[in-house]
Amino acid sequence: MKEQTIYRRALYLAVPMIIQNGITNMVTLIDNVMVGSLGTEAMTAVSIVGQLIFVYSLAIFGGISGPGIYGAQYYGQGNTEGFRNSVRMKIWICAFCAAAGFLIFSCAGKDLIRLYLHGESETVDAVQTMQYAIQYLDIMLLTIIPFMITQIYASSLRETGDSLKPMVAGIISVIVDIVFNYLLIYGKYGFPRLGVRGAAIATLMARIVEVLIVVLWTHLKKTDYAFLQGLYRTLLVPKEMAGRMIQKGLPIFFNEFLWAGGIAALTQCYSTRGLEIVAGLNISNAICNLLNVVFVSLGSAVGILSGQTLGARKFEQAKKNAFQLMWFTGIICVGLTVVLIAISGVFPEFYDTTRQVKHYGQWFIIVTALFFPVQGFLNSLYFTLRSGGKTVITFLFDSVYSWVITLPTALCLCFLTPLPILAVYAIVQAADIIKVIVGYVMIQKGIWISNIVE
Repeated sequence: MKEQTIYRRALYLAVPMIIQNGITNMVTLIDNVMVGSLGTEAMTAVSIVGQLIFVYSLAIFGGISGPGIYGAQYYGQGNTEGFRNSVRMKIWICAFCAAAGFLIFSCAGKDLIRLYLHGESETVDAVQTMQYAIQYLDIMLLTIIPFMITQIYASSLRETGDSLKPMVAGIISVIVDIVFNYLLIYGKYGFPRLGVRGAAIATLMARIVEVLIVVLWTHLKKTDYAFLQGLYRTLLVPKEMAGRMIQKGLPIFFNEFLWAGGIAALTQCYSTRGLEIVAGLNISNAICNLLNVVFVSLGSAVGILSGQTLGARKFEQAKKNAFQLMWFTGIICVGLTVVLIAISGVFPEFYDTTRQVKHYGQWFIIVTALFFPVQGFLNSLYFTLRSGGKTVITFLFDSVYSWVITLPTALCLCFLTPLPILAVYAIVQAADIIKVIVGYVMIQKGIWISNIVE
């Protein structure tokens, strides 16, 4: 009965996150498919900029995760002032990330995009791709701040066990994105035909609507959230507490930032085999990212539940729950594998691109799908380790592994072997099995079990 309870609690927390995160990724998917109808250059441009924005998004996610560990444990402990300070810490960290992201993309955006345009191609025009990418990036820069604010509020609400408000905001935002994508990309009903710029404007509008709903709805119901009382009376965080949060949070921030940077570097590595590869990966990532929110959200739920249990000093229960939820996530991901393989031949047909790009897209989807159970298990391991504050271990376990093992493996295979790109991609995906084995041993030994808020 208790096992059913932990599964229900995980699903109660994860399902709204799955819906909300799925809808957020749906915005990207809609941009992809609609822009894909404009041609391969437009689709590739949006894909490259999306890869860069993804690094910023993960930096925000990493930045709020450190205070989030404390927030979950403070909530489990019943310490409202501690929780309030964890939210204030998120504000400072996210403001820094937003300023840095805006500065980097404004000053070095063209150079970053150019890194992906070195591969040879007979069918994709690199100059036109660059023009589209700059058009898209210039407007997407304006989404940085609303995205940041949404993440501060949404993550804090989830740590209290409320995933509903972010979910509803996400649903409404995707409706806005769909409608204005159609109107602005194609110039329907008197609206100007803006193509790639129209897709970026629609995304910006969706982000603004999302942040307004989350913030206004939360404050209208502020009597339900004790931490909102006096939250903005000061943004100062006690020096000792801020130091502890930064100490725990910095490894997570660098982990998420470097991990996202590693993914971007991997894509750049693959792009040396031809711009068709970038376009094929874009098709695959569009649909795979939509479904991987299931195991990412379940992983987040595992981390929150584990953090609350550790905060209440129920250590044995936390360990038992961790194993149950890891296997639960892995089993669910087997179902996602079946779904992805079933639609792998259909989804690429939505794009107006070459037969070769569609072929790559289909097989990248299949290979990614086969490793979904590995990724699901890996996410649960990662969030479990992190819930006990073992952020240096997760840093070594995740991003350091990516830069020391995964990326060098891809570089060697791409530049030093004649292996086809799909074989290279499969071998790189398989490298994560080593991480699963190492992570499982660490969880079994219980090195992650600790209460960090006493």
